[in-house]
Amino acid sequence: MDEGERLQKTLARAGFGSRRACEILISEGRVTIDGRVAELGNRVDPDVQVICVDGSLAPTAQNTVYFLLNKPDGVVTTASDPQGRTTVLELVESPVRIFPVGRLDMNTEGLLILTNDGRLAHLLTHPSSGIPKEYLARVEGDPSPAALRRLREGVELDDGMTSPAQVSRVSEGLLRIVIHEGRNRQVRRMCAAVGHDVTRLVRTRIGPIQDATLSPGSSRQLSLAEVRRLMEAVGMSDAIASTMPT
Repeated sequence: MDEGERLQKTLARAGFGSRRACEILISEGRVTIDGRVAELGNRVDPDVQVICVDGSLAPTAQNTVYFLLNKPDGVVTTASDPQGRTTVLELVESPVRIFPVGRLDMNTEGLLILTNDGRLAHLLTHPSSGIPKEYLARVEGDPSPAALRRLREGVELDDGMTSPAQVSRVSEGLLRIVIHEGRNRQVRRMCAAVGHDVTRLVRTRIGPIQDATLSPGSSRQLSLAEVRRLMEAVGMSDAIASTMPT
């Protein structure tokens, strides 16, 4: 392909490391273009072609977009589902390919960010960023002060002790929980570990982003100010594109 952008430049802009690191990814056969294994020297149209790294779609579009979705119960956080269930991508109208940042399991509701900004997505989900996620959890029974203290201080799960969390009792059987980790089904497992299974779970905040007015199944673009706050939260506020929507 003689026209287009060099593949390693496209991958580097998408957050896969330096151009040299991306050249290594390509030479190791870990990158595909439209289903074919890429080679060093390939050029691509990142807005049109499907580029994958290790089998996962690479967010390579040049025009970045940022959406906030209030995910309903029963919707899966994947690009496609072999069982025919509704996916989060079907609920967001975007002019370019986007992907969800992190995951909410099928029965968890609430806020989810979708974007094509690979660098921001990587930093938001990386454990070192420690981005707080806030949830409202309806649980069976009414946790005692001792159970709340255990949740705050950390509980032992099958993949290790959880980090300290902010936990408060909103009302009988309703907890507000803020965690800084991103383990699979973490809030549900934490509550089960102290004897109170979750019956409903809603994510209400991702770092500085919250919106109590967004109805289930609805989405909207993040404002420039919201994206700026997200970038500041992960230390990349200097990377805001001038083409961002206001």
